[in-house]
Order: sequence, then structure tokens, then C-alpha cells
Amino acid sequence: MATELTELELAIEKLVTAFLDHSGQEGRKGSLTPSEFSALVQLQLPNLMKEVPSLEEKMQELDVNQDGELKFSEYWRLMGELAKAIRREKAGKK
Repeated sequence: MATELTELELAIEKLVTAFLDHSGQEGRKGSLTPSEFSALVQLQLPNLMKEVPSLEEKMQELDVNQDGELKFSEYWRLMGELAKAIRREKAGKK
């Protein structure tokens, strides 16, 4: 019987699962094409990404190796940026 995951472990698992659920449907397995990235943002990040003027520009910014797709490490950079924004917002409310 598997040990029950903590809230933080579940959150990490959800981040990974969201990437895997959207990646590899069109392009290479294990990476997000622009349309896969757009679908992920619209479904999973509509509130946190609503102020981003252009998803295309954001993807280009995240695409470190400039291959036109986001690998997990590039997607993880976005998660870090969003987490920092949430931290700044919460720290400002105290």
C-alpha cells in the first residue's frame, strides 16, 4: 500500500501531471507546442496568466533553447515565476 502524499507532494504531482497531459499531442513527446502551451494556460492557469499580454511572446521568453517547444525544464521556469509572484502578493498582505 502506497503512502498518502502530503499537500505539497500532491501539488508537485499536479504540476507534473498538467505538463504530461498537455505535452506530446502534436509535437515531440515530452514538450509543449505553442497550441499545447496555450491550451494548458487557458485550462489550468487562467487567473495567474490573465495579465500576460501575449502567450506567444511568453512562450518565446521561456523557450531557452529556441526550438519552438517547451521542455519540462522550460515549463518549470514558468511555475517558478508564478510561485514568486504569489509569494510577493502574500508577503505584501501581511
